[in-house]
Amino acid sequence: MKKIKYKSFGFQWLTSCISTTLVLLLLGLVVLFGFSANELSRSVRENLTVTLLLDDDLSTEDADTFNMRIQDCPFVRSTTLISKEQALKEEMERMGTDPTEFLGGENPYTASIEMTVPAEYACTDSLLMISKELKAMWQVTDVVYQRDIVDNLNDTLQKATIVLSVLALLLMVISIVLINNTVRLSVYSQRFTIHTMRLVGASWGFIRWPFIKRSLGIGLTAAVLADALLFGAIYWAFQQDEYITTIITPRIIAIMGASVLVAGLLLTLICTWLSVGHFLRMKEKEMYK
Repeated sequence: MKKIKYKSFGFQWLTSCISTTLVLLLLGLVVLFGFSANELSRSVRENLTVTLLLDDDLSTEDADTFNMRIQDCPFVRSTTLISKEQALKEEMERMGTDPTEFLGGENPYTASIEMTVPAEYACTDSLLMISKELKAMWQVTDVVYQRDIVDNLNDTLQKATIVLSVLALLLMVISIVLINNTVRLSVYSQRFTIHTMRLVGASWGFIRWPFIKRSLGIGLTAAVLADALLFGAIYWAFQQDEYITTIITPRIIAIMGASVLVAGLLLTLICTWLSVGHFLRMKEKEMYK
């Protein structure tokens, strides 16, 4: 009889652990995709290039000084100065011919600065403000950036953020419901034991503790398994494409791992507390339904 009971308990522990692991795996993926999408959005925004066309009469030394000066502006992330000679050389390599041959040896290009901005400035309103401020400087003749791309980029990222947020909320609710049902079924099989302990005068805390201890063990085991599977999947993804390492950073991996661990312990604890409390308040005739 004890052997049968032990096998039943072991099977129940295994099924609870597997189902909880799957739910935590789902939660980990939501956290991973959510933070990775935010990192990707920031990376795309920060790689947006704004070109400053400089005055043709500006000397190389003055252009370099101006480049150093605008680096102190809060809306500047990085700058790259392209001299007239460098611009001509790049165009010759691209076209395969020398444009100066048709212009009497005159260089038709002007010096320019390729500038990137912080992610929070990569929106239409901010770029218009930045463009206006830069054009007011006599060294700058024009500010060029692809406004259509900026508008489309921000619109797409905004929609993607909303979709991911809604999806994350739905998956979170589903995960909580699934873990709660798993724990409730586990406690349900012990409802008569709970009732017997209550009849002999055991306190609610004394009755709850074995269930909480068991659930915390399941939650911890499931969290470790889920994290191991997620870390393995991330490692495999890194081997396939190194660019992924710039999107899934060590900070994101740490947040994901910690979230799965905390969720595994916290959700099983709360669900067990509520489920045992439900059966503690249940009358004897209700246990047979």
